[in-house]
Amino acid sequence: MRDLFPVLRVLGVLMVFFALSMNVPLAVSWLWQDGMWQAWPASMLVTAVVGVLVWFFMRHHKQELQPRHGVILVTLVWVCLPLSAALPMMLVYNQMGQELPFTYAYFEAVSGLTTAGASVLSHLDTLPVSLNIWRTFLQWIGGMGILILAVAIMPLLGVGASQLFRAEAAGPVKDTKLTPRITGTAKGLWGVYAVFSISCFLAFWLGGMTPLDALMHMFTTVSLGGLSSHDASFAYFQSPLLEAIAFVFMVAASCNFALYFVAMRKGNWRGFWHDPEMRATVGVLLLGGLLVALLLWVKGIYGPLDALRYGMFNTVSVATTTGFATTDYLTWPVFAPVFMLILSGMATSAGSTGGGIKMMRMLILFSQARRELTRLVHPRAVQPVVLGGRVVDNRMIFAVLAFMLVYGGTIVLLSMVLMLTDLDPVTAFSAAIASVHCLGPGLGSIGPTSSYATLTDFQIWVCTLGMLLGRLEILSFIALLTPAFWRR
Repeated sequence: MRDLFPVLRVLGVLMVFFALSMNVPLAVSWLWQDGMWQAWPASMLVTAVVGVLVWFFMRHHKQELQPRHGVILVTLVWVCLPLSAALPMMLVYNQMGQELPFTYAYFEAVSGLTTAGASVLSHLDTLPVSLNIWRTFLQWIGGMGILILAVAIMPLLGVGASQLFRAEAAGPVKDTKLTPRITGTAKGLWGVYAVFSISCFLAFWLGGMTPLDALMHMFTTVSLGGLSSHDASFAYFQSPLLEAIAFVFMVAASCNFALYFVAMRKGNWRGFWHDPEMRATVGVLLLGGLLVALLLWVKGIYGPLDALRYGMFNTVSVATTTGFATTDYLTWPVFAPVFMLILSGMATSAGSTGGGIKMMRMLILFSQARRELTRLVHPRAVQPVVLGGRVVDNRMIFAVLAFMLVYGGTIVLLSMVLMLTDLDPVTAFSAAIASVHCLGPGLGSIGPTSSYATLTDFQIWVCTLGMLLGRLEILSFIALLTPAFWRR
């Protein structure tokens, strides 16, 4: 139990920093006079007081964090911070004379921080502007990772930043070190994220969005989150130019941010274009979008230009786990939405803001499968798995195989639990996939024109668990449940 003390100390400081982030919706509430400003100082105070108290009682536990501490802290952050994020939502609804159940508020907060983009709220166009800012801002700070931000700005804590980075970073890039110090790596990644954010905001603004819409949709585009301040999602704008801008930034954000950092730092983009994961990610997104566009044209759903516009945008949006929609793609031939849902599991890179399995794991799996096929014909052949000119260590291959086994089991288990509650199979299966992939919209009753409010409270909690598992990449959470994890 004492192992938790240094972890709780860091968690307390993170809660104080998270409380400070509520100044963003507070400032917007004051400037736009939406009448909801009282909710933000109250929420900020509660979060900060809890954080200070946790830190105060654990302040003497300053020992270096071990790898197991990093796993515990990451899990606690993604489970506990949504509690603070949900509080102002409930207070705002209370000021509006309505009630937002805790189940809905926590789901919305988890969806925001994990960049899932699923929502249980309706009448988004009439919500107070500060609440919409908060929902979308949560996705922005969750996109690159709260703990990677902590690693960048809090070396003064005297904790093992490398353990936090490894626990938070996505799968095969956990041990990537772009600079001599992990804090430098984290700062570099957030620097790239900031450049992307500013560029996206200016592009949306110059493309015709209001400054507020540009800010909110920037938050949810570069984070590949997909929440919108409009019920119609991106279809609200009816602008091919804005869709093209979003398309470019979704594709860019689906690639490994470490590649951008190295290319900018060295002034040489040659390595960026030669990276096999980046080429595979962009290739799958573009070819997948073209395939859906061709299907829509051949089936006579749209003319050639409209098929290209709607097919490319919606396919890339779903495949990158963003979740924006410009039309109800469930009315398309059934192949299209199912194909798009499948792509959401693989069409983002490790080190990006997207969810899913990640392209790196898929490349390793394909290479391993090819090696096994070769061994069937040539049993004595020595053929290592090679990616980007480097031999992939067998330990990484085994880790990917273990992840895929647990990933598949998680999808099946969540789907069966949802079907046990009498949810139809299509909705249940797509809800499990969309939650674990941190995608948002699924099929059936949770499609792009619907919301998760159609589900029961229990079903919503199952999907909430799925989003947390997906953000934690499953294995980190399951490791906590094993007795070996808690043995010294």
